[in-house]
Amino acid sequence: MTPIKTALLAYGFSGKIFHAPFLAMNKGFELYAVLERNNQKAKQDFPDVKSYATLEELLADDSIELIVVNTPNNTHFELAKQCLQTKKHVLLEKPATATPEEFSELMELAQSVNKQLLIYQNRRWSSDICAAKEIIKSGKLGDIIEIHLRFDRFRPDISAKAFKENELPGSGILYDLGSHLIDQAISIFGKPKKHYVQKGMYRNGTLVDDYAFVHLLFENQVNAFITVSLHVLDVLPGIVIHGTKGSFIKDFCDEQENQLMAGMAPNHPDFGLELESKEGKLTYVDENNNVITEQIPSQKGNFNGLFDEVYACIREHKPFSVTNEAILEQIKIVSTV
Repeated sequence: MTPIKTALLAYGFSGKIFHAPFLAMNKGFELYAVLERNNQKAKQDFPDVKSYATLEELLADDSIELIVVNTPNNTHFELAKQCLQTKKHVLLEKPATATPEEFSELMELAQSVNKQLLIYQNRRWSSDICAAKEIIKSGKLGDIIEIHLRFDRFRPDISAKAFKENELPGSGILYDLGSHLIDQAISIFGKPKKHYVQKGMYRNGTLVDDYAFVHLLFENQVNAFITVSLHVLDVLPGIVIHGTKGSFIKDFCDEQENQLMAGMAPNHPDFGLELESKEGKLTYVDENNNVITEQIPSQKGNFNGLFDEVYACIREHKPFSVTNEAILEQIKIVSTV
């Protein structure tokens, strides 16, 4: 196994929590360089990492094979474009771009330079949605009629992060959190036939949406209802599925982020394990018309699975499950005015 020499374009929360621990632990990668214009915080955690003060210096390093674009949303398009133009593979955080036209341009550029453009949708590997996928696959719910996905927070005050709160490309809760849930729905049911989007602005002084509702209609009359909000104090179940034979209800949960913030390494035996109180409730009718209720424990969360796929895509030319065609559909939805 030849590790992929990888660089991060930022070492803030995302770089420190969601990327560096996996790049340092996964044998398929070498955390080689970080762009740090001011404080060299990455070097404090990873003394052997190279620290570059400018993007130009980082891009000029021919040793770098993969660049993680984990910068503010409004910078994604231009930075990913520059990385591809210097013939680097790109792992681009969501939302990939603010418009479908921008993403189409990146797709064409990646193809022209024969490099991979891969989108970081780590919550496909969350324990809760993985459990839901297995329940759907089991057939116990029958034909799926509707699925409700929620990402609730209670943050009524304006954030200090300007790129999230100002009217910039890719700002607002639909781009920020909604893209996760839309991607999960598409990963299960494919390309939606129709979509409806409603956004709202409820915080005093807000310049961007802090509430959004999306209705996706898929083949076979499957409905996905997606809600993201910064105004829910008593959080609702994150996953509710109803089918012709039963229902599945589960809290929104995945311990991986909490564990990473607490300093747990991704290769710790307990990493990704859910709390016992977070089981899902499955209620269905069996072949004898008996009503059965089961508690369904979450699967083990596995953000590292995304990095395994990135390695396999770049080194072994295997397909990446987060297809760019699916991401393009997602961007069309979140960019709806």
